[in-house]
Amino acid sequence: MQIATANSITKQRFLDIRTRTEDICNSLKPEDTSIQPVEFVSPPKWHLAHTTWFFEQFILSKHKENYKVFHNEYAYYFNSYYNNVGDRVMRAQRGSMTRPTLNEVLNYRAHVNSHMAEYLEHDVSEHACETIEIGLQHEQQHQELLVYDVKYIFGHQPSFPKLDFEIKLDSEKQAQEFIKIDENIYEIGHKEDSFCWDNELGRHKVYLHDFEISNRLVTNLEYIEFVEAGGYKDFNLWHADGWEFIQTNEIKAPLYWHKVNGKWMQYTLQGFKEIDMELPINHITFYEAFAYSQWKGLRLPTEFEWEVASKYFKYGQLWEWTNSAYLPYPNYKKVDGALGEYNGKFMVNAMVMRGASAATPKNHSRPTYRNFFHPEMRWQFSGIRLAK
Repeated sequence: MQIATANSITKQRFLDIRTRTEDICNSLKPEDTSIQPVEFVSPPKWHLAHTTWFFEQFILSKHKENYKVFHNEYAYYFNSYYNNVGDRVMRAQRGSMTRPTLNEVLNYRAHVNSHMAEYLEHDVSEHACETIEIGLQHEQQHQELLVYDVKYIFGHQPSFPKLDFEIKLDSEKQAQEFIKIDENIYEIGHKEDSFCWDNELGRHKVYLHDFEISNRLVTNLEYIEFVEAGGYKDFNLWHADGWEFIQTNEIKAPLYWHKVNGKWMQYTLQGFKEIDMELPINHITFYEAFAYSQWKGLRLPTEFEWEVASKYFKYGQLWEWTNSAYLPYPNYKKVDGALGEYNGKFMVNAMVMRGASAATPKNHSRPTYRNFFHPEMRWQFSGIRLAK
């Protein structure tokens, strides 16, 4: 990772970020916070506890004199995938934990927040500052994942509950135009004096042919045309894996879409509504994005094309699928220990997404940010930008 200066680590910033996580959960009932409908969705209560465990595990236990952990079993309950740290509850079992209760988790957060606030009132070592910054960035990532998970939990209930924490997409009203980018050698990767993840480092040159990229995202109206034209029935448009996936899972439309009395409806965090045709298509797998691009006679951009062209269009509504596998840059270096598990070990069987989404925390996106998901995932806020 490339870390910002220690001046960015303040008690107020720490508490503001921690408070935002709880704000997302304010309209949840205790019953909402323990449920795990599928393996890839973590219970909201687990997010609240896991992001707290990070600071207790990597900061307070190692750097604060005479600190005693809140509960000896919490490291086992709320570790995610850090094998270097120890054993943990398996991901699929997170929803089996009715204990600790939500109130106990909130007390855990208050305990760690109090000790961290006290710790930040004194001089903090450079190494501790680096780890705290990673922890804050990590918590902001979980804030976005928390929104995804709450939407999945609510969107699979017959009552379609609403979340008071508003996530709003804007219409893609502008006429579609294709931005021309000339053939050239371009530099890729993070170069600013600011935080970035290790997967953005290893700045390097790439050669790109002439290409064109859309100035806007694909809309619901445009995607409905694909659905109504039989796009989910034409195997010629799909990767073999994608075709098998939609057949096996009987997928015929994007996640949260329902056709009711001849009208396309969808679940949003503000309730069950008729689809707004001008909004960008959301909750799309890589497989669906690829098939749609094939149907249009176009393609998805590579992550390098996207990064080079990003200064010419507005992004940030939805994470945008690219046609690039998630792989290390030249001279990629994984840090030692548990924090080295953060990105590197996931560089297989995933596709890169670029940009940000309406659920991304402010000041937590940049042109070089490399998000990544398995190609069948669609609960994240994911959209399509076409290229040719």
